[in-house]
Amino acid sequence: MSCFILDPTLQADCHHLGRLPCCHVLLHRNAAVAWFILVPETQEQDLLSLPAVLREPVMEECSRIAAFVREHFQCPKINFAAIGNLVPQLHLHVVGRRATDLCWPRPVWGNLDRAVAYAPETLCGVIRALFAIRDFSTTQQEEKRP
Repeated sequence: MSCFILDPTLQADCHHLGRLPCCHVLLHRNAAVAWFILVPETQEQDLLSLPAVLREPVMEECSRIAAFVREHFQCPKINFAAIGNLVPQLHLHVVGRRATDLCWPRPVWGNLDRAVAYAPETLCGVIRALFAIRDFSTTQQEEKRP
């Protein structure tokens, strides 16, 4: 694949945890909800524009992250979206929801009134747990991040 550069907004808003074969795995910095963002290495801006040979494995990776969120964060509901109005780079939201979260039942976009930071040990625990997902990896640089 060509040189991949993560959009600056995604860099600022998220922890870059590692990657799966098709997607970089990010975690939104606001720990109020379990909000993962997967970024495929592609120049396409829309999920439905991806050729099936890439779209299908990307969707499988989203499904694997959704299962992880359900189990690790004990979230009975998963919201999934590919909006991209503010950040044109294709990125897919996998958000764990529960009736006790800060903005339930409203969508997370524009409704999280309070930001909650991940404690460094919690973030490291999430990364360690992600290693149970087949093909998940981090780079040396990503492993040094809290």
